[in-house]
Amino acid sequence: MTRGYKRSRTSVHMLMYHFVWIPKRRKKILISEIKNKLSKLIKIKLRQINCEIIKMEIMPDHVHLFVSSNPLLSPNFIIGSVKGFTSRILRNEFPELRKIPSLWTRSYWVSSAGNVSQAVIKRYIGNQNAKN
Repeated sequence: MTRGYKRSRTSVHMLMYHFVWIPKRRKKILISEIKNKLSKLIKIKLRQINCEIIKMEIMPDHVHLFVSSNPLLSPNFIIGSVKGFTSRILRNEFPELRKIPSLWTRSYWVSSAGNVSQAVIKRYIGNQNAKN
């Protein structure tokens, strides 16, 4: 679809979210094999819930994830799915990760993104009455 918009049966949408989250106690554990496995697991989970990765960076002590989603999935559902899935598998596969109480903190940061600014949206809405 043009301009990056996606179409479903009931909507035309473009929803993108930038997530950032950290390991418990901000430990620098996302390196080497753990980093590689985490990257693969994130891709698997996002494919399962029908989200597309736009960009991902895994740093030793935090993860940046920019995804495209659909209106049926809340940001909380997306990040909860990713964190739960990755934590369970990584802690089973890498015993050293069981030394910390949980792999991820409960917190995360999220921001929405789009192709137009707030000013453009406000101007568009403000001009609607002038058209009628």
